[in-house]
Amino acid sequence: MKKYIQRLIQLLILFLPLLSLAQTYPNKPIKLIVPWAPGGATDQIGRMIGQALGQSLGTTVIVDNKAGAGGVIGTQAFVKEKPDGYTLLLATSSTNAAGPYLYSKLGFDPITDFSHVILICSIPNVMVVPTKSNWMTLKDIIKDSLDHPNAYSYGSAGVGGSQHLAGAQFKTITHTNINHVPYKGSGPAAQDLIAGHIDMMIDTGSLASIKAGLLRPIAVASNKRLIALPNTPTFKEAGVDMVASAWYGLMLPAKASPELIEKLNSEMNLILQRPDIKNKMTEMGAEVAGGSAHDFYRFAQSELKRYEAIVNDSGAPKE
Repeated sequence: MKKYIQRLIQLLILFLPLLSLAQTYPNKPIKLIVPWAPGGATDQIGRMIGQALGQSLGTTVIVDNKAGAGGVIGTQAFVKEKPDGYTLLLATSSTNAAGPYLYSKLGFDPITDFSHVILICSIPNVMVVPTKSNWMTLKDIIKDSLDHPNAYSYGSAGVGGSQHLAGAQFKTITHTNINHVPYKGSGPAAQDLIAGHIDMMIDTGSLASIKAGLLRPIAVASNKRLIALPNTPTFKEAGVDMVASAWYGLMLPAKASPELIEKLNSEMNLILQRPDIKNKMTEMGAEVAGGSAHDFYRFAQSELKRYEAIVNDSGAPKE
């Protein structure tokens, strides 16, 4: 009996902070910083997750788009916030993996300035062109680009974004000269692509425009075809050995309490298992992740190392 009481006391000591947190958090709206412009994949994921998390926590999650410099401006603002759970970040591979190798003055440490909550998903890039384009295959694009150097352009969400790096990879592998046009988010870039102001994108958030008949998919930068695009070949199937994707995760500022991290991680894991969320992500071409906060931390560290080689191989200049 004495051992039982001692064990009960130990459990109470362990879970008391969580019980206290559950009673007090949240008691006001939460801000989710999305460091990209509205309309792109990052914004779509942010709004989907923000709405679901707000419903789960019984509060409002307000999406705050802070675009610019490949996600760096919004991320710089985020790391200055208090780690009290009322400001979250939708972090991406562009900001927290590629950024250090693309900006000489990044303004934050991609690991130590963050409390990692959960890896949400990853999305393979898809090469798309306007439906009025004469290009039907990857071979068409490569041939015309080789025959007419610097005559064509590709858009991106900004320097260091997954679209930029995927485009740079494509140019390096195919020895083509295609001009890079950076925007403040993939939404504005996609609008210009649809309007015909640029010639192509290798994008993560184009499935809605493809389904609407505004863009034509050429190839998917993944190891296998997307469920949402079963008739679109992979780059490898089309003759170019290339894989490129972007990942998205939820962060708190550095030094957030373990109890807060655990609470948000638990809520998010439940959200990511919801059929409606999984279906929406599948429709975007996303692969749902989830897991523990420590899993995300270790993943982010490994991605930081992996992206050093990706950026170097891409030939993208450091700003």
